Amino acid sequence: MSTIRIRTFTLLCFFLILLLPWIFFVTAHLMETKTLSITKYHSQNENLQRQLTQTIQLIEAGSDQWMDPSWQDQLHKELRKAKIDVAIQSASGQEIYRSNPERRAFTSTERFSVIEDGHLLGRVILYVPKSNTVQMISAFAGLLLAFFIVGIEMRRFLLKPLEKMSAAARQIAAGDWDVELPLSRVTEIAEVRDGFEVMVKGLQNSYRKQVELEDERRFVIAAVAHDLRTPLFALRGYLEGLEQGIAQSPEKIAKYLAVCKEKSAQLDRLVEDLFTFTKMEYLETELSNNTVDLNLIIRKSIDSLSPLAQQKHISISKPFTDDCIISGDSHLLERAVNNLLDNAVRHTPSGDVIIVQCYKDGNKVKFTIRDSGPGFSSEELERVFEPLYRGEVSRSRSTGGSGLGLTISQRIVRRHGGELAVSNHPEGGALLAGWIPAADSDEK
Repeated sequence: MSTIRIRTFTLLCFFLILLLPWIFFVTAHLMETKTLSITKYHSQNENLQRQLTQTIQLIEAGSDQWMDPSWQDQLHKELRKAKIDVAIQSASGQEIYRSNPERRAFTSTERFSVIEDGHLLGRVILYVPKSNTVQMISAFAGLLLAFFIVGIEMRRFLLKPLEKMSAAARQIAAGDWDVELPLSRVTEIAEVRDGFEVMVKGLQNSYRKQVELEDERRFVIAAVAHDLRTPLFALRGYLEGLEQGIAQSPEKIAKYLAVCKEKSAQLDRLVEDLFTFTKMEYLETELSNNTVDLNLIIRKSIDSLSPLAQQKHISISKPFTDDCIISGDSHLLERAVNNLLDNAVRHTPSGDVIIVQCYKDGNKVKFTIRDSGPGFSSEELERVFEPLYRGEVSRSRSTGGSGLGLTISQRIVRRHGGELAVSNHPEGGALLAGWIPAADSDEK
């Protein structure tokens, strides 16, 4: 939609106010005089004065013939030529003659008395047409029409859009985001409308994100509080058992201590997951952009999880290739790989194998972790990266997970400009595959 500047609109309104009365004036003049020439008014006024003088002389000279019909016909012809009306009255005020029984509009009246030898013969009333009355009235009507049109257009183009935007602002202040912003053909108001629309969309997105974050915060707090309660309850029970002397044999005491150690490790993992998730979700800290070897990070993660894998007699195959250099935060990346490997170890049956690969493909460094567990169900494939989500059977809270590990890993990889996805391998087991942009050659 084309628009005009407000100063252009103002100039057009001013031009209309000046032009329309002039058009009405010229039109009325043309209809009355059959000509567009305004300079003929002076000569017309002179002719009118001359005809008026002749008419007065004719009436005074024929004062003794006022009652004569032939004289009245002659007077009537002269009056029609001059476009003048006359009324003649006797000395007593009785009307003797009137040229036009209906008085014309827009005429001026002139009165004079006819006296002869000191005696009053009668009175004469002349009805002379005003020369430019119709034109002036037409011009005034054009001026009123111009103001009326300008007022309507100003309300349409200026006032109504501003009123609607004011109502929309009050509607938003009341919490109603479903507002309809008006269109305007005035550029400045259209720009204000566009800016207002951008502001409304920004407020909507901010409000929606705030609501989502608040809901997620409440959900995380409630879920983690529930997860923390289970190991705390078990830990307290075994510690009370040790305190009360229920475990008397060395074997039973060692079993109780092992359970307490396991539950404390589970609590530590829950707290660490919660802290990392909160840091990634809310703090939005800047990444340490260093050149790191993803192979080295994966080896460190494998070494840290080797004791857990050895307890289940799980072997981890790592056919790595060279040149897996990326730019990123080594601490966060190690945290992400730890979560992925921990997930694979916890869901791989005893005695099976986990295959880890890392290689460069074009300008990407790709990595895969394949376990030999039960894999993911169709629901888990859709929701596995949701915070605190765990499957109904194999990936449940009984495995000790917080439900944040895969979520944290995906967000760390995305923060590094990459992506992480899950699937089921055709030969069985879960497959976690991701990629991160490779470092530029000049950064190595």
